[in-house]
Amino acid sequence: MVAKKLKAAKQPGTTGIKIVSQNRKARYDYEIIQTFEAGIELKGSEIKSVRLGKAQLRDSFVRIDNGEAWVYQAHIPPYDFAHGFGSHDPDRPKKLLLHKDEIDELAVRTKLQSLTIVPLSIYLKNGRAKMEIALAKGRKSYDKRSAIAQRDASREIARELAGARRR
Repeated sequence: MVAKKLKAAKQPGTTGIKIVSQNRKARYDYEIIQTFEAGIELKGSEIKSVRLGKAQLRDSFVRIDNGEAWVYQAHIPPYDFAHGFGSHDPDRPKKLLLHKDEIDELAVRTKLQSLTIVPLSIYLKNGRAKMEIALAKGRKSYDKRSAIAQRDASREIARELAGARRR
C-alpha cells in the first residue's frame, strides 16, 4: 500500500507546485522582461503561514543590498498558533536565495538599463517556498491602455475561432 502512494506522487503531470499568492498588478504596471525563481529565507512561523496560503505581494519590491537580494513589504501574517517569541514581524525584509551570478546580473541590469525587480508570485514547490521575481520596465498609462486593448482583441479572436469550430 505504501508503494502505491509513492508511485502516485511521482506520476508525470504532477508538478508539486501550489501557488500561494500572485501579484497581478505587477503584470499590468510593468512590462516583464525576464523571470527568475528564488528561494525565500523564512522563519518557522512564516513558512507555516505560507503553507496555509496567507501571503500578500501587493506593494512589494526587490532590492540588491551588499550582494544579497532582499524583498521588502511582502506581507506574511503571523501564524495563528505562534505566540510570544515564536511569532514574527509580518513586514520584515526577507532574504532571497539566488546564485551569485544571478544577483550580479540583476544588479547590473537594474543600474544600467534602469529596470526594476518585481516579485510576481509566491508558491510552494515540493514543500519549499519559492518566489518568482522578474526584471521589469515600468509602463506608461498609454502603454497600459494599449496592453488592455491588445488583450481584449486576442480574447475576441479566440471567441470567434471557438465559435467557428463549433459550427
